[in-house]
Order: sequence, then C-alpha cells, then structure tokens
Amino acid sequence: MISTASTVIIGGGVMGCSIAYNLASRGVTGILLLEQDVLGAGATGRSTALVHTHYSTQVLAGMAWHSLQVFRDFSEIVGSRCGFTETGHLVFAGRKDHDQTRARVALQQEAGIETTIIDQQEAGALTLGFDLDDCAAIVHEPLSGYADASGTTLAYATRARYLGVKTALRTSATELEITGGKVTGVLSSQGRISAERVIVAAGAWSSGLLEQCGVSLPLTVSRHEVAAFTRPSASISSLPGATDLVNQTYFRPEGTDLLLAGGGGPGEPVEDPLVYGHRPTQKSIESVWIRLANRIPMMEQTEYKNGFAGLYTSTPDRHPIIDQINGIEGLFVCAGFSGHGFKLAPAAGVTMAELVVDGQASTIDISPLRLSRFATGPNSKAGLLSESEDDIVI
Repeated sequence: MISTASTVIIGGGVMGCSIAYNLASRGVTGILLLEQDVLGAGATGRSTALVHTHYSTQVLAGMAWHSLQVFRDFSEIVGSRCGFTETGHLVFAGRKDHDQTRARVALQQEAGIETTIIDQQEAGALTLGFDLDDCAAIVHEPLSGYADASGTTLAYATRARYLGVKTALRTSATELEITGGKVTGVLSSQGRISAERVIVAAGAWSSGLLEQCGVSLPLTVSRHEVAAFTRPSASISSLPGATDLVNQTYFRPEGTDLLLAGGGGPGEPVEDPLVYGHRPTQKSIESVWIRLANRIPMMEQTEYKNGFAGLYTSTPDRHPIIDQINGIEGLFVCAGFSGHGFKLAPAAGVTMAELVVDGQASTIDISPLRLSRFATGPNSKAGLLSESEDDIVI
C-alpha cells in the first residue's frame, strides 16, 4: 500500500477516474485513487449513460456540451473507447413545459450547442410508431446518444494508470487528516496515506467524509429504478434517446432489441448507501411501462426483461458542487450531480484539474457550483435557480 501521495482522489467511479486522468494529463504526479470496491461499482455502474445537452442553466449546458464532444471523440482524446453510440436525443414537452423548453433551447443555442425545435412531422420521421398528439414542443439534438458507463470509467482509469496514477481498490477512506488548516493525509482501511491534496469524489459517501472535518454538504441520497423492455416491432428498431416531460420518463435503446427506461418520480430516500434494493419493484416496472406505452403505443406488447436500481446524490438545486473547500488548504470536492453525473464527467474532470493546477477553471465557468452558494444564494448572473427534481431533465 502506498503511504505517500501528492494527491489522493477518493472515489473510483467515472467522476474520480475522469479527474485522475485529467490531472495526470496536466502533468500532476504522485496521484493515488482510492476506491472502496472496484472501479465503477457505485452509481456509475447503475447509470443509463445517456449523453445529451438539454439543461436550463449556462453552467450545466456548457458542461454537457463539452462532455458530448469528448464522448464523440473519446478514442482520439483519451486513447480508448467509451462505447458512445449516436442516436440523437428528443425532448417531448406538453403545454405546461412549452415556454420553459423553448427558453432552454434558446439558451443552449446561444452557447453554440447543436439543438433545435422541430415540428411533429419532422419528429414523426424520427419516431415511427410514436404518439405525438400531446406535444406542444419537441426538441431534437442530432449529435447526442449514449455511452458505456463501465467502459468509460475503465478507459479513463487505464489511461490514468499509463500516465502514472496509482489505484488502491477495496480500500476505504475512513477519515481526512487536517492539521493547521491544511490537508496532511487520509486514513484508510489499509493505513495512513500522507498527502498535500485530497479530492472527494465519493458520491453518496462524500458528505460523511467531509462532516468529520466540519464541512457540511447539503446532499440527499435517493434510489432510482430503470427497467429494460423488449422492442416488439421492427418499426422501432432504430430509436432515439428521449426525455418525455409529459409522461415524466426517459428512455434510450439498448443493443438491437431492448429499450431502457426510467423516471416517474423523485425516488426513494436512502439512509445507508450500502443497503438498498438493487432491482426495480413490480410497481415501478408497471408504472414505467404505462408511461412508455402512452408515448409508444406498440410498447403495450412489450416484455420486461430485467432492470436495476441505482443511487442519485442530490443537492437542493440539483446542480453539483465542484469547489475548493474554504478554510482547508488542499481539500476539494466534486459531488452532488443529482443524476446527471455520467454525462457531465468529462467536463467535471477537466474543470477540477484546472481548479487544482491553475487555481480556477477556464474551460467552463464553474463558479456557480461553489459550495458557498447554499449559504449566500445562487449567482443571479449565471441563472442558477433552485428547481424541483421533477423539473430537471435527466
């Protein structure tokens, strides 16, 4: 077990591995990544891995757009494959969400994102067999799609190791060591590690680690379910990913004959992230099935194949915290992605590396994601407003 590192990253999901790769790419040496299980065993491994850009704030839209471009050119940038599949992504909005949806698209277009409002005839050509009668606005992102969550994580980790990053698997961080207002190390299940920097990217476990040194993260953990159904007709063999605001669900193709779908509620609160049901309930399966059939009537003839449940670690405004902790030199946090983490991971890794190496992020202005916003209020210029979970587009 390594006893000394310049930088310890806690968390071996896609976020921690992206940070490790990006730091190493900037020339940082002596990096150690700690993971209590195996890489991608937490929320990452239970992600639908959707990749799209439909967000209502500049910071999230910018991060999503940057990340989409990384996913599309992942092999050239990182040197390994992430399994990105271009399907396009649609957003179906009813009258209630019409104005907000158009405002989102306008914000995204101003940022240079390739997205547009299309009419029902145009949408019909992309969605054979869909019922679009209740749609007041339909958004099309032609470049979006999905990736392989585990494959992306391992690709980042493999390249990071090539660049000198060390990993310690099945090694839990138990306590952060702070001396004189500075990070001096991490206590782990395998012993003490001396370090001058610590980055906490541990998802549902982040708040517990930081509470020990007097830092409060306003995070809640909830369980969300995803079901896989057969696609019963050749007419929906080519299927885009979609966010259906009318039916409060989202879905994407999986392989050549399945469809992954989730949504429909705020999720079940989880007290202990190690103890929760990993399979969807019958009630959840039936609820998602009904919502899908409302949009795709042929899905009434589908069969449920399998499913999974994973954890969202959320902040009150459903925006992540990416920040250096005030008052503790060398301590950083990257957590609270509220179900958006996978699609934002490339940008999160880049901006965290800039924050650590340069003192501030330059690729994207992440100042609205500072921890202090929960005490001082949101940055009005950035338009970061508190939203309910149902309002957020997954």
